[in-house]
Amino acid sequence: MKKYENFSAHLETLKKAPGEDLHNEFIISGIIDKFSIQFELGWKVFKELLLQEGDSAGKTGSPRDIIKAAYKYYSFMDEEVWLKMLRDRNNTTHIYDGAEALKLVRRILEEYIPAFVQTDQGLRERYGEMLWK
Repeated sequence: MKKYENFSAHLETLKKAPGEDLHNEFIISGIIDKFSIQFELGWKVFKELLLQEGDSAGKTGSPRDIIKAAYKYYSFMDEEVWLKMLRDRNNTTHIYDGAEALKLVRRILEEYIPAFVQTDQGLRERYGEMLWK
């Protein structure tokens, strides 16, 4: 599944973020951009998998609805964290303050990357080789 392959490959790049210079504005901006893309890939993977599960929520275009439906299927998923990611992703274009950007980067490093990793591991355990077809 191409969406999952993109999710997994992109995650490998995002996992390098904790080792970057968080005093550099370009690095901070890059981490936020990578997070936004990773979130997009994540909810779209859920959408596709919900369709495969036969859940009609997969037919909606709403990330919020997809996240809520996915939570019912995936015990490894923290719905609260994913909904918080959605809010932060929606607000990234409105962050003009460097201190606010750094706060978001801290959430990305401390909460969101681990949630993406947990999702990746959970999906691999549940679907295995099917993810690469």
